[in-house]
Amino acid sequence: MKLIKWGIIGCGDVAEVKSGPAFNKVNNSKLIAVMRRDAKKAEDFAIRHKVSLWYDSVDKLLENKEINAVYIATPPSTHLEIAKKCLLVNKYLYLEKPITLNFSEAKELSDLINKQTKLVVAHYRRKLPAFLKVKELIDSGSIGNILHVDVQILQSKNKNVIVQTDDNWRLKPEISGGGYFHDIAPHQIDLMYYFFGDIKKAEGFSTSLKNNKVADIINGCIEFKNGIQFKGLWNFNVSDKDIKDECKIYGEKGTISFSFYGESVFLSTLEKEETFSFKNPKNIQKPMIESTVNYFLEKEKNPCPIESGLTTMKILDLFTKK
Repeated sequence: MKLIKWGIIGCGDVAEVKSGPAFNKVNNSKLIAVMRRDAKKAEDFAIRHKVSLWYDSVDKLLENKEINAVYIATPPSTHLEIAKKCLLVNKYLYLEKPITLNFSEAKELSDLINKQTKLVVAHYRRKLPAFLKVKELIDSGSIGNILHVDVQILQSKNKNVIVQTDDNWRLKPEISGGGYFHDIAPHQIDLMYYFFGDIKKAEGFSTSLKNNKVADIINGCIEFKNGIQFKGLWNFNVSDKDIKDECKIYGEKGTISFSFYGESVFLSTLEKEETFSFKNPKNIQKPMIESTVNYFLEKEKNPCPIESGLTTMKILDLFTKK
């Protein structure tokens, strides 16, 4: 295999800018087909993005033997079913987060992955320059031994970090798995796992104020196997003036702080205060897609294996008491 030929299943808002165009901007990668249940919308996406083929069903796309990799970008309720179909015809997978509706489904998917199958979870923030810098600062001992981590994601009803859709499916747990928390928390939790390693135990509490079907205030704690302590608070009910997006990592010699949706990292020690600024690519998933293509072509290791997605799903369920 010398060229990864992609099909996208679910060419909606996420694929429009964040990911879709990147498949044609990465070496040894080409987007040749897209699928959406609404044929007109699939055709419109294909024409605007200069993709040669479009389909209105998963089965039709998977019948195309030229496609050797699939990007699943549908809502979580369909991930497991579509992934199973892709695996049956030996397609490599790049799977959006959250990878399934819940941990049980994630475990079922994980059990299906074998040596002949390749799957990458789209936790793309792992490959963004700001978070690579955070990992470098942690690993280099810039603030000494890490003690604890504090995350606060406070959002108002305007929810400026969450994609809005006409049907607002993210507030329907049978489709999303658990509201806005399930939509954005995988990025924060995965980065903690990426930075600090295996988890010893986790516990959480949640409540619902605005929508009794999904948790909109979530408080969670994690103890990592290396002893690092984590606490996180997600609240989707605050006023506009109280919006906050911050992670602060406390070490014996200082702190590292950053925003999950920003492009700067702040280092503070007794000796110095330093700011590192970066610029994310327009197609923000491009670095992860590049690593995914290289993994599929056996040029590098899996940038985010199914085990990472499984860990994230377990924490989501523990924090929301599923």
